[in-house]
Amino acid sequence: MPKRCREVRAVAHCSRYSRPMHFSLIDRVLERDDNLIRTIKHVSAAEEYLQDHFPTYPVLPGVMMLEAMVQAARELAPARSMPLVLGKVAALKYGAMVRPGDSIVVEVSSADLNTEEPTFKGEVRLMPPGSLPDDDLVRSASGKLTLRPFRRQLEATNLA
Repeated sequence: MPKRCREVRAVAHCSRYSRPMHFSLIDRVLERDDNLIRTIKHVSAAEEYLQDHFPTYPVLPGVMMLEAMVQAARELAPARSMPLVLGKVAALKYGAMVRPGDSIVVEVSSADLNTEEPTFKGEVRLMPPGSLPDDDLVRSASGKLTLRPFRRQLEATNLA
């Protein structure tokens, strides 16, 4: 485990590619090979980000579905010296709402891993209580994403 992960005790998730994340959107990896990863996340009513989104009708925010795809993509990407962060999103679409008690199955496939900025296709599927990950699940989100190396310092030209 990286030293930074051990030092931050309140952090829920720390992958080998990122700085510690406050929210872990991967409970378990269901399947993985060189070009595909499938993960699952159970959405509990106790999740901090559901408290205000929305108080009388809580749903998983779309940005958290996107983050679930990013976290899965980081796990699929080859190890690098610099952490990977979200660089670009394209063709992002949302579908079924995810409520507390539901689970999401996240599937990310690599479009191109052999570049400085790897690209992926991702999909989040709603898994209601009583269903299985291999059932025909309804799409909650999908899109294409590009990860890029984290830049520790801004260049002088970007500050002007």
